[in-house]
Parts: sequence; C-alpha cells; structure tokens
Amino acid sequence: MADLENETIALLNLFKEKGIDYTLYEHAPVYTSEEASRVRNVELKTGVKAMLVRDKSKESTHYLLADVAADRRLDFPKLESLAKVKHFRFATREEVFARTRCEPGSVHPLGRLFDLPTFLDNSVFENEFVNFNIGVLTKSVKIRSRDLLKVMEPELLGDFSKL
Repeated sequence: MADLENETIALLNLFKEKGIDYTLYEHAPVYTSEEASRVRNVELKTGVKAMLVRDKSKESTHYLLADVAADRRLDFPKLESLAKVKHFRFATREEVFARTRCEPGSVHPLGRLFDLPTFLDNSVFENEFVNFNIGVLTKSVKIRSRDLLKVMEPELLGDFSKL
C-alpha cells in the first residue's frame, strides 16, 4: 500500500511544482469509467482512461501508456500503426501493477512518472476539464485538459480511439 500512496503523492507534488490547479476527490472504490463518472458527478467523456498496452511479441517487452477519453475505446490498428508495433494487447493486472505501482483500473495518465512512453488521444481535448484516478481506486483529480498536456509531455498526440 505504501507504493500506491507514494505514486499518489508524486503526482500531486508534480501538479504543485508545475502550478497546476486541481480538485482532489476522495470516494468509494471505482472499477470502471462509468462508476467513476457517477461518483465524481461528471459526464463520462470527461474521464481519461490510461491503459497500459504491451506488444504481443515474446522476444520484446515494449510497453506503452495509451490515454483516451473515457467514452472511447482504443483502436488497436491505429495505435499499432502510430507506434510502429505489429500487435498490442492489454497488459495483465500483474503487469500493470509491476510497471506502474498503481492498482489496476486506477492508473493515472502521466506515463513519464512510470518511465513509459505515453500516447494521448485528441478525444481528451474535447473537454475543458478532465478527471482521472491517481493511482488508487478511491482518489481522483480534476484538472484542465490543457494543463494535463503541459504536465504530461506525451510522446505522441494523435487519433487512435473510437466510440
């Protein structure tokens, strides 16, 4: 549990360091984007899903954090084309915890804090504010989408989601 709290503290400290205004929510555990939107009392589309994906190759362990608006799904062929990877799959629960030190379902979208390349889908910018968990299932933040981009520094900004 200490690792989870450390990840949460690291993220909030980064916001403070960069002058990012945020609202912190503490709530019952949420396991889906739909549950999160209900407890936060916000539209589903304002959530950011951070999904850890891994190439399917047995010889390689290429991981990537793909961030999309919560009302969208990953378009794997587009993501694979952008990343120049033959086939991606979702990381397992064990891989998620090992790579991010976050509870599966609560990974925040700032891959640089996990030393992961991060791709950010343009769907996130359809909202002025975005919401996401911060490493645990019981805490979330709300920030401006433009501030997310500023603090995130993604490797790629593009279109790789679908409704």
